[in-house]
Amino acid sequence: MARWRETAAKMQPDSEAGLVCPAPAKLNLFLHVVGRRTDGYHELQTLFRFVDHGDTLSLRARADGRIERVGEVPGVPPEQDLTLRAAALLQQSSGTRLGVNIELDKRLPLGGGLGGGSSDAATALIGLNRLWGLGWTRSRLQALAVHLGADVPVFVFGRSAFAEGIGDELVAVELPSAWYVVLVPQVVVSTAAVFSDPELTRDSAPLKISRFSAGAGRNDLEAVTCRRHPAVAGHLAWLRQHAAAAMTGSGACVFAAFDSQAAALDVFGRRPQGMQGFVARGLDRHPLWGWLE
Repeated sequence: MARWRETAAKMQPDSEAGLVCPAPAKLNLFLHVVGRRTDGYHELQTLFRFVDHGDTLSLRARADGRIERVGEVPGVPPEQDLTLRAAALLQQSSGTRLGVNIELDKRLPLGGGLGGGSSDAATALIGLNRLWGLGWTRSRLQALAVHLGADVPVFVFGRSAFAEGIGDELVAVELPSAWYVVLVPQVVVSTAAVFSDPELTRDSAPLKISRFSAGAGRNDLEAVTCRRHPAVAGHLAWLRQHAAAAMTGSGACVFAAFDSQAAALDVFGRRPQGMQGFVARGLDRHPLWGWLE
């Protein structure tokens, strides 16, 4: 956690050596499935918040136009790497002749519901917009991000957000300060499998923004994921002994909010041996917020 914060604090956007860019995790503070569209996508309502823990991308420009990944990313073959897809999409859309070497320090778990791949893709877009000198605005980059996945736009949007549609209709919200205990069960959850499960309910009543302060909201995917992955249910049950806890996204990670770092560290320190996770502070803005207009 401390190393990622140091990276975020020491970004040098004008360095000739390239850019080192943080890609923060997100939490879904609630997630409702309110319907299903004719094209198969689900209509959602959710509340996104970033935390100061995540992956790191190192970007170095190339004059030959090639887009290459430096090093291996366990579990992510190049053809499935969203950072490479994001770079190729921005290169094609902008018409730039520049390329890039991308090195990804992957810390967020695959299939964890923390938005790791989506965050990496958004950071690639934001970082390359600056590295290649494109000067695209936030709204223009956000429109491009939609083509990479439903969660990518919120990371470009860069603020805590109430989301509707497939998660891409965003309204900025202000959230109270909080520290989070995030537990990471050692399972990979397939989002597609959870959304296609016949036991998933898809008829939650739409929630008004004004009800956030009343503590309304839950994760409609939780029951399905816990049934399919008992480890998620076990982590959630343990955390609920200490605080109100929920699952983020389609899982596997679960979290609870605390008023202070000390309180979060106290609970995290009591976790059973072998239970993995981290403590992180909620962020009001994406660390690269100032890089876009």
